[in-house]
Amino acid sequence: MTPSEGSDRRPPSVDSLARQLAHTGLPHPLLVDVAREAIAAGAPASAGVRAEELRRRFLAPVINATGVLLHTNLGRAPLQVDQPASYSNLELDLASGERGSRHDHAGSLLARAAGAERAVVVNNGAAAVMLTLAALARGRGVAVSRGELVQLGGGFRLPDVMIESGAHLVEVGTTNRTTVADYSGSLDDPRHDVGLVLKVHQSNFRIVGFTEAATVTELAALDVPLAVDLGSGLLDVATPWLRGGPPSWLSSEPAVRQTLAAGADLVIFSGDKLLGGPQAGIIAGRADLVDLCAQHPLYRAMRPGSLVLGALQDVVLTYLRGDAAQLPLWAMAGATVADLTQRADRIRVDHAMGADVRTTDLVAVVGGGSAPGVEIPSWGFEVPGDHAAALRRAEPLPIIARVRHRRTTVDLRTVAPEHDAALGHALAGLSAS
Repeated sequence: MTPSEGSDRRPPSVDSLARQLAHTGLPHPLLVDVAREAIAAGAPASAGVRAEELRRRFLAPVINATGVLLHTNLGRAPLQVDQPASYSNLELDLASGERGSRHDHAGSLLARAAGAERAVVVNNGAAAVMLTLAALARGRGVAVSRGELVQLGGGFRLPDVMIESGAHLVEVGTTNRTTVADYSGSLDDPRHDVGLVLKVHQSNFRIVGFTEAATVTELAALDVPLAVDLGSGLLDVATPWLRGGPPSWLSSEPAVRQTLAAGADLVIFSGDKLLGGPQAGIIAGRADLVDLCAQHPLYRAMRPGSLVLGALQDVVLTYLRGDAAQLPLWAMAGATVADLTQRADRIRVDHAMGADVRTTDLVAVVGGGSAPGVEIPSWGFEVPGDHAAALRRAEPLPIIARVRHRRTTVDLRTVAPEHDAALGHALAGLSAS
């Protein structure tokens, strides 16, 4: 072919190139977009790669091999949900045939499991904080310790939420020491008009050394309602659903039931952290205060739909039956190092791995703003070099690993056993490359 003949070659039409990509399974309108981009870039042959890159941007399952149990970027607590294609009695009272309340399902079960008078569910933890402040303290002051003015992942800053709720922040104490006298002093100052005390669990950091903090019991004796934002959602410090009792890494984590028993009027926590359920925010405690939250106009903008409420209902039922150890989160958390070592050895036997892929002891963490600084002994694999990108391209599921000191680690604690074969195949591919 002469240069002149090559220069006369025309690129394929957008439609014909899109039809050549039909095997990818992507809808034709998206393939048209891919084809158009490839032709515009002067590289029609890149259309297949572009289509694959587009497909991998879709929301899809991955294998979490990071050792972070509640990995925020990976959806926090893993949960299997089966939802039939049917209507539900979301807001229908089946006994009377009259309009019902969406609080009567998951909300009533949560209240029972937490030892609360009432509970209401919104779409996430930040919404639960916002709704509580708006319903109970709009136009009034909210006393918060300076050591608890937290910023969580994604830019969630408590002072900013306070402003948006219509309440105004009243800072009390110091960063490292806040006593009950600091709170009562703010209540006695008429300039502040404090209508609520908010205690916030330091869920993603620790202040150590010369420190002091007022207890829930001390704050409950004040003359205004006390709301405690626990964040993590551990239901009961005794973990009666675990045969061996609470694991040592939970020793410093406050729980919903005990916080309410200590005198908190409201407790705020997440559904997708240590509760092991779907993303949700939960407000539980005194019936009159919960009702004020549920009746506030913001609630309608924050309430979840039937899919979340149904999944949350199923999760809470497992706690009430005493078999929450079967939830994926607690199954992972409860695995012993011996269990993980056996799995690793079996994976090595079943897949031809090179000598560079070795089993090793690792350290897992809770993540998700829970139990900061707490390490959980674990076990998995280590491979020299940075293979994170290659593992993310693994089939049938991307594998998310960690790279530290130029070594790639794969932690089995956060890998479901049913994914062992896929993991082993991917690791064998690394050692062969």
